[in-house]
Amino acid sequence: MNNGIQIIVSILLACVPALIWGYIYYKKHPERRSTVILTFAVGALAVFPILFYKFLWQFFPWINAFKLADYYQHDLIGFSNFMIVPLSVIITFMFVGIIEEVMKMLSVKVADDDEIRSVDDAIEFFIIAALGFSFTENILYFYNIWISQGASNLLLPFLFRSTFSTFAHLMFSGILGYYYGMAHFAKPILQEELKAKRKQWVQKLHNIFHFKKEGIFYKEIILEGLLISIGLHAIFNIILEMNLNFLIVPFLVGGYRTLNYLFAKKENHKEYGKVLAYVRNHPHPKTGVYFERKSLKKDDAEA
Repeated sequence: MNNGIQIIVSILLACVPALIWGYIYYKKHPERRSTVILTFAVGALAVFPILFYKFLWQFFPWINAFKLADYYQHDLIGFSNFMIVPLSVIITFMFVGIIEEVMKMLSVKVADDDEIRSVDDAIEFFIIAALGFSFTENILYFYNIWISQGASNLLLPFLFRSTFSTFAHLMFSGILGYYYGMAHFAKPILQEELKAKRKQWVQKLHNIFHFKKEGIFYKEIILEGLLISIGLHAIFNIILEMNLNFLIVPFLVGGYRTLNYLFAKKENHKEYGKVLAYVRNHPHPKTGVYFERKSLKKDDAEA
């Protein structure tokens, strides 16, 4: 069959989960269509730097982090008698999570840093960027299966990628989006509450990375969100790698409930005035200034 037809059909197949999941989450918090399209496009393009990085392996083998993980393939980590996982698998999937979640976060920073005006904006934009990222991944995945195994073997991968894998991307990034939004828009009173309840492991990481005093809250919250999303990403991939398929549904159902909770949690904060939609909690990365209500148009401020 002509490669052009295979590519077109792969794109059409990848459009199905993108449209379905996009519609579900767009209804929860609609954004301007032009912004949604831009965020989706940047998220879709974020796959290509990763592909370029993999392309360079043939010329610079030493940059292949997965080869480094192979040194630990004989080191096993056991979780009681339930599961034994090679350390190399954990390292590999943690690295995959780092690359993909950081790229999706950079997509939002590039496309939407001026557009995010509330915590649920951040969640929504991260979900859209993840949807674009997953869209490109699905195209490549469907195309590779087609040319290597034939069109008759596409159905099950299509169903799995459309339901489980695509939503997994949205879940990881949506949770990171919540932390990203909190880091941007928390009022000082909420900062103090969060600092008082700050997790011990976050404080230890702060000491390790030696964050400067200025912007500590922002960096710590972003780091916490990244570690959680990367950890969830790795757990999902390990579940697949170890063929623990019975855990996939409860894992993702828990993720869906968590995303809904985070959307609702933001609304609860607004009732108490703890989340301020139009004040940035750190300097803009490009201009170095903060958002202020007076700097916005009157109709924007009243929206």
